[in-house]
Amino acid sequence: MQKSYTVEEAKRKMEHYCAYQERCHDEVVLKLKSLNMIPQAIDVIVVHLLDNNYLNEERFACSFARGKFRIKHWGKRRITNELKTRNISRYNIERALKEIPEGEYLDAFHELADKQWEITRESNIQKKKKKVMDYLLRKGYESNLVQEKIYAFE
Repeated sequence: MQKSYTVEEAKRKMEHYCAYQERCHDEVVLKLKSLNMIPQAIDVIVVHLLDNNYLNEERFACSFARGKFRIKHWGKRRITNELKTRNISRYNIERALKEIPEGEYLDAFHELADKQWEITRESNIQKKKKKVMDYLLRKGYESNLVQEKIYAFE
């Protein structure tokens, strides 16, 4: 039997949940559903979190983009796709991508590509290029950037 929460208890719980780490609307709604809250209560709690600045989609998107770029070295395409799956608006996705300085982005891309080229063990140069290219595309870097870099390897 799962504990049931009053709206006030759920509000406090969700304030803590959002204060601990930036959250998107979908995560909050999913968490509230897991607490067996009814739709009307979910709406009241989400509005409360928005009004009190616990929940802010733009702040979430910017934090997400910075974190995934700096820690996981994701490219802009992967960050964009991940934000889209979380139902983040186009405006907030564009705003989040501006958090990544262009020079830093390109430096990180070249560093990652060079490192991957060094550690990829493949005697056939074409297969090696394909492996590195696939890796960089999976990381979410733009195909034109990846192709230019791969052609530079010889």
